[in-house]
Amino acid sequence: MRKKRNRQAAKCVESVNSASAPIFSMRLWSLHPKHLDARGLVALWREALLAQAVLAGKTRGYTKHPQLERFRASKAPLKAIGAYLSEVQNEGGRRGYKFDRKKIMFPKARSARMPVTDGQLRHEWLHLKKKLMKRDKLKMAENARAKMGAHPSFAVKKGTMETWEKTGNLN
Repeated sequence: MRKKRNRQAAKCVESVNSASAPIFSMRLWSLHPKHLDARGLVALWREALLAQAVLAGKTRGYTKHPQLERFRASKAPLKAIGAYLSEVQNEGGRRGYKFDRKKIMFPKARSARMPVTDGQLRHEWLHLKKKLMKRDKLKMAENARAKMGAHPSFAVKKGTMETWEKTGNLN
């Protein structure tokens, strides 16, 4: 199973580097990781580690991914992604997952909070709700009782959906 996933991931990275549209998209949620189901949280951990590698110049794939714009706009992009990853790792720990903190380049980083619009959060909330309807109705019900919250790395401001958001592949 693991070999199959690795082959699929390699194909996805190849497709991003090719002229065709990417098959796989990175999602760095602006929502607090507590809102994600198990599958979403594990995917966020992997994708944020990939984002860290991209920002550190350790990979050729995903270098122009639009969701990285907000990290690149910060004064210290690697510290910003380190702070982001640390919160994902903390949420994983609260759930009993063993995300390896050693993989975070700046695990104790304190970074200025990046701006995110309330319109972006609403967009992501609806997107997550659609995903949870298909794969985790219990988490969906839990979120229905919860107040939507942003990841601690973000400061919420009024506005519409962010310009970097790609709405074509939201399944």
